[in-house]
Amino acid sequence: MSLKLGIDVGGTFTDFVVAEEGKPPRIHKTLSTPSDPSIAVVEGLTQIAASMQPPRTLEEFARSIDTIVHGTTVTTNATLTSTGARCGLLTTEGVRDALEMRRGVREEQYNNRYVNVRPLVPRERRVSVSGRIDRDGRELTPVNLDAVREALAHWRRDGVQAIAVCFMNSFANPAHEQAVAELVRKEWPEAYLSVSSEVLPSIRFYPRISTTALNAYVGPKLGHYLDQLVDRLNVAGFRGLLLIMQSNGGVISPQAAREKAALTLLSGPAGGPGAGLFYVAAHGQNRCVTTDMGGTSFEASVAVGSPMLKSDGEIARHKIALPMLDIHTIGAGGGSIGWLDNGGMLRMGPQSAGADPGPACYGRGGRLPTTTDANLVLGYLDPDYFAGGRMKLDIAAAHAAIEEHIAKPMGLTVEQAAAGMYRVACNNMAQGVREVTIKRGFDPREFPLIPGGGAGPIHGCLICNELEIPLQIVPRESSVLCAFGMLMCDLRHDYVRTFVARLEALDWSRLNAVVGAMADDGSRLLSEERIPRPEQRFELRLDCRYIKQYHEVSVPVPLDVVERRDANAIARAFHDEHQRLYGYTLEVERSPIEIINVRLQAVGATGRPAYRSERSGKADASYALKSRRRVYLPERDDFAEVPVYDGHAMSCGNHIEGPALVEQQTTAIFVSETFDCTLDELGSFVLYAKGREDLIGIAAKKEACV
Repeated sequence: MSLKLGIDVGGTFTDFVVAEEGKPPRIHKTLSTPSDPSIAVVEGLTQIAASMQPPRTLEEFARSIDTIVHGTTVTTNATLTSTGARCGLLTTEGVRDALEMRRGVREEQYNNRYVNVRPLVPRERRVSVSGRIDRDGRELTPVNLDAVREALAHWRRDGVQAIAVCFMNSFANPAHEQAVAELVRKEWPEAYLSVSSEVLPSIRFYPRISTTALNAYVGPKLGHYLDQLVDRLNVAGFRGLLLIMQSNGGVISPQAAREKAALTLLSGPAGGPGAGLFYVAAHGQNRCVTTDMGGTSFEASVAVGSPMLKSDGEIARHKIALPMLDIHTIGAGGGSIGWLDNGGMLRMGPQSAGADPGPACYGRGGRLPTTTDANLVLGYLDPDYFAGGRMKLDIAAAHAAIEEHIAKPMGLTVEQAAAGMYRVACNNMAQGVREVTIKRGFDPREFPLIPGGGAGPIHGCLICNELEIPLQIVPRESSVLCAFGMLMCDLRHDYVRTFVARLEALDWSRLNAVVGAMADDGSRLLSEERIPRPEQRFELRLDCRYIKQYHEVSVPVPLDVVERRDANAIARAFHDEHQRLYGYTLEVERSPIEIINVRLQAVGATGRPAYRSERSGKADASYALKSRRRVYLPERDDFAEVPVYDGHAMSCGNHIEGPALVEQQTTAIFVSETFDCTLDELGSFVLYAKGREDLIGIAAKKEACV
């Protein structure tokens, strides 16, 4: 029977989910190989094949795989570590320094030590070219192709790998960019080419030039990685469909990813929000806060009906204006290093021990204390059962690292220092959740928390206590949440066109033509990807603002609203979203509404695996009790003996009272003193504030399991 795999390459671990219809998903983790992430992918496939019953060779297993959906941090890490390609930039004469000047806004007004981010393309490799198109798309001066040839000759000698092309007003008329792109492809076909009218044909010059340069910066590195991955998979015998996760929560082909590499800058965590919605749907809910705590970073996102999208963000302080999921990332993973600042205050991260050497307790040469070391000292991790016993943890090394770098300098015991590290890490993560809830106009208390990542469920209760969130749902697949979510993603292609018009004087025929042209492009591309027309759908958004406002609000609009020319429906949707985001509208003042951009997403539905529901119905979980262990209870600020349950033995309807620990091969769940836990029909661990069984109708769920 064919299989579908989700693979998420992280900084410390590479996660695998094997989906086979009618069977529970099979999960696996292996240490990442940062020097060449494709090595860990093949190693993981080999390990999965050997563990199957009966065991298979890598070739036998690879041949049975129908689809691989792959998320990668290659472009993210290249940007964060400034290890992207050597780039050249061709732009309009007079705006050579726009990439460095940014928007002319000092991001940190009160920091007198603030230093601007280094541009991705230094000034000596930025070339201005004469030629000008006005804002209406009329050519004022022809483009100077001789200057382009001269720049290409110089860059060849200088070892340039990628070229970005971004001219003023090319969103209105791309002719100059197209002429330059044709010349570059003819004279230097091996160079990676990023053209703004192909990457981001929308108004506002700085976001467009920054996004185009960022696409060029990460393109060669992603292309090299995909070539390595495809070659290794071919050698292994894989002949199925390979899809790459993109930042907007959809998937694309490897070729599309090569051409628009910046689409993968949030590829790794983009599967999480969709997975979160899958699990809360079992409880009749359509909203959640999803987190993913890996070895290096912590991501938080909100989903209401569908994952939240944005089209204006930053990565490593570089502006990117492509559609992406609204995911907030901080350096707070299991490998985050504890340290003392100049004032003697305890800090956690953003520096990480990564996979090599890793936390001190990994025994791979690490000497600095990390969140994982603190969790081991506090009793949340079993040193003999980490990764199901495949990896032994060195508790003495964890003690020594914390004692040397934290406990002694602060005059604390090792356990006190570890408790402080744990609390600071949880506080950092709670602040990350605030960024995607309170700052987006949402009350976190109204959202179930889905803690993902190998270390996420250890910290979930303290995050919930900090934010007064009364409900958590911890999936059995929480340690590979993003890889699981990738299996439920559709093919998605985003299109944007600048369309400036007042709503009351809208040219509906022109708007319909723009939307129709984008839909035709999307349908043609989806058809090339073998998605039949009945499985295609199109989602429209309009970027709107009140007259004289600078920032727009992106509003979802049903396609039939445009077809029936319903201006009132567009206005109503805009007023409501503006009210939610900013707490006011100008509806009473009758301030005119202006459309700036039209955005269309072409979606191609893909086959999703179906999973069995559990039906055991046992309430008493004592049969799954493994042992008792001394662990730290944050509510008491003290240690106590608590029961430890085998999570793999537990089933639907089982109920346990906190404090307790639930252990699985790839994660541990800490049920704090303020929570109780039950299992739902998907096998998820539902943690709810004591006495709040009413939150999601848990009693009814228990009856349904019987």
